[in-house]
Amino acid sequence: MTFGRRILDRYLLREFLKIFVITTLGFPLLTILINLTDRLDTHLTRNVPGKDIFLAYVYSVPENVFFIIPAAVLFATVFSIGSLARHSELTAAKASGISFHRLVAPIFLAAAAITVGAFFLGEFSPLSNERRAVLLRERERGSQTVRYNFVYRADGGRVYVVGQLSVPEQEMRDLQVEREGTGPEFPGYFLIARQARYDPKTGWTMSNGALRLLLGPGREIAFGFDSLRQRAFSERPLDLLAEPKAPNQMRYAELGHYVRTLERSGSDANKLKVERALKLAIPMTGLIIVLFGAPLGMHNARSGATYGIAVSLATTIVFLTLIQITKAVGAGGTVPPLLAAWAPNALFAALGLVLFVRART
Repeated sequence: MTFGRRILDRYLLREFLKIFVITTLGFPLLTILINLTDRLDTHLTRNVPGKDIFLAYVYSVPENVFFIIPAAVLFATVFSIGSLARHSELTAAKASGISFHRLVAPIFLAAAAITVGAFFLGEFSPLSNERRAVLLRERERGSQTVRYNFVYRADGGRVYVVGQLSVPEQEMRDLQVEREGTGPEFPGYFLIARQARYDPKTGWTMSNGALRLLLGPGREIAFGFDSLRQRAFSERPLDLLAEPKAPNQMRYAELGHYVRTLERSGSDANKLKVERALKLAIPMTGLIIVLFGAPLGMHNARSGATYGIAVSLATTIVFLTLIQITKAVGAGGTVPPLLAAWAPNALFAALGLVLFVRART
């Protein structure tokens, strides 16, 4: 019996992986061809060489595969289970004492491995997306290097008011730093400096300025300085620049750092928070979708391949639509970004769990 189960496991896993690979590669190639046909005139207008266009679309494959993985897992689950049921192999397995829940165990293991792989693919795709944008002349590196008249909220309650920041020169002009205090043990202060220069080893050095220490009501100390360093002032020029970047060009950790930087700059980061959460939620969908797809595969045998294709496509469309809706809701601040990103997964997990538990074993 154990030997027979292993044969069945390998057979089901082989069928699942075959359909998964075909879907994972086929859909992205179709998407790329459609996009290329639609935007070829734009690329040629920018005088992009044919070699660069080809390489750019090669670099677009990782992101396309990343987003199609949930649909590929669904198709593979529905059709591999449906194939067993259609040829009465599912019935024979049940007659041999193998329950439906045990039968689909190899698919869950494969989906778990795909989930891990999808996360790492999502970490790699920002690198390829950045390269693609450069090849297609969609973005120039270092397009914004100077920022004027802005406020940056740093750690520890410090607030920077900057007249001018220049990243190439690694300097700021007309700088003000303010922090509220609670008394002599934690005094507030107000600092102004005409100029500040950044060194990667020593940090910021402020010059030609003055500092007021606020020790309490009516108590303060003020003095001028030619040069002053502050250990807490550790932000890099690029952190202060906070140049807008596309979420698909940043990894998970980088996106989190960028979100914190935008929040300190007083900007709304809800949209990027949703995008960051989706970098975990979308890979996890591959595992959740098996709960939903396995019971559908049993019905696929009775209704035919057309039913399986229709249900899989409809489910994919609904899932992608839900993601777009929850992204918009989360970006608008109506619901917390984390909840918005995981809501489609939670819905499909609940529906899938009900279907899976009620499936005939």
